[in-house]
Amino acid sequence: MSREILLMVDALAHEKNVEKEIIFIALELALASATKKRFKEDIDVHVEIDRANGEHKAFRRWTVVELSDDMPEIENSEAQVLVSDERAEGLSVGDTIEEPLEAVEFGRIGAQAAKQVILQKVREAEREQILNDFLARKEHLVSGTIKRIEKGNAIIEIGRIEALLPREQMIPKENLRNGDRVRAYLTRVERNVRGPQLILTRIAPEFITKLFELEVPEIEEGLLEIRAAARDPGSRAKIAVKSNDQRLDPVGTCVGMRGSRVQAVTGELAGERVDIVLWSMDPAQFVINAMAPAAVTRISIDEDAHSMDVVVAEDQLALAIGRGGQNVRLASQLTGWELNLMTEEDAEKKGEEESGKARELFMSRLDVDEEVADILIQEGFNTLEEIAYVPLTEMQDIDAFDEDTINELRSRARNALLTEAIAREEKVEEATEELLAMEGMDDATAHLLASKGVSKMDDLADLAVDELVEMTGMEEERAKQLIMTARAPWFA
Repeated sequence: MSREILLMVDALAHEKNVEKEIIFIALELALASATKKRFKEDIDVHVEIDRANGEHKAFRRWTVVELSDDMPEIENSEAQVLVSDERAEGLSVGDTIEEPLEAVEFGRIGAQAAKQVILQKVREAEREQILNDFLARKEHLVSGTIKRIEKGNAIIEIGRIEALLPREQMIPKENLRNGDRVRAYLTRVERNVRGPQLILTRIAPEFITKLFELEVPEIEEGLLEIRAAARDPGSRAKIAVKSNDQRLDPVGTCVGMRGSRVQAVTGELAGERVDIVLWSMDPAQFVINAMAPAAVTRISIDEDAHSMDVVVAEDQLALAIGRGGQNVRLASQLTGWELNLMTEEDAEKKGEEESGKARELFMSRLDVDEEVADILIQEGFNTLEEIAYVPLTEMQDIDAFDEDTINELRSRARNALLTEAIAREEKVEEATEELLAMEGMDDATAHLLASKGVSKMDDLADLAVDELVEMTGMEEERAKQLIMTARAPWFA
């Protein structure tokens, strides 16, 4: 019988193109299943097959467990033993106790269940091997035939592999049917009880990127690059292209002769309109390009907020916004900047408001008159930090100020910032002391919360668990406990 096992393993491994070890494991599970059927109790059986000679041994196993809140009593006395039991002496939780059993003969495994275990494991291993061969080719753009539709989801046959295109990953309003040939982008591989499954999408920005790579040989050759893509699936998309060869027009190359290349992509995307814009290293110029076909008058950048105020003429506003805000939304996604659209009139009002705030700040904190404050604003200074720490040469370029005035302004700005920092730290320390009175709070967490404006127990109680986790990086369970402790007075 031992020789028969080895012959069977060799035959299955060769026929199914899977490793022998997988067949051995499947046989061990099958033998364990057949052995277990001899007992009425729900015991745990483990079988070991010698890989060299095919001999097999069976063992009955008990797993060492410990009682807890999650497991107040032993769940299966036939397969578990408490760590306090004398049989578990010297063992830890999770260890096993084994007792030899008489193993069933291989030739007597006639039970259908045992046979199914072997076949199932072999099929899983075969699917895994096919999948691994496919993934090794690193093909993200796949093409296949719709085999069937299940609850709105499409099952797509790609060679010997089946993939899933969920309904929510299809282009809106497209009507896919059995037998249709479709392309899609491989987004991930899911592992479930039925084995690994490819999950596809037709709405991801990466899909349109791959389609252009297919249609434009210059991209594959490295002469062109698609640096970014944004989509409103089924309606409109924007891609940003860059040329690595100065002789090539990146936009025209992607459009193709009489629009042939971009039309081929549009046809695959159910008529989705594609805007091709020129990528630029300069963020402002990139935004101007991305806002096309609307013309941008000027742009103001806020690096800290990673946003831009995009100013357009009144007659360009509707075009810049697009239907339902589509144009500015796609431009924002493409560039990675938050874009605030406004007209010239709106920009002037906002500028006046910001100048007023800066004027008031400089007059009160630097103890200067309105004239000096206005000069600073006209030269582009809006904060105390800029006055205190910009390179000295930038301030020396201001004709209205001599060297003594500049040094005095910088000194006053630094003193004002220092005073603010001291006052802020005192508030943090006061808040830290109040938070430390809470059960379960430590000094580091209290100080971090206080520095982020959470200065009282009520402030902490108002937070959601995910907000506290994001703010501090602590474990979710601890965040729950702290919030519940802070909320305890509400129910007292």
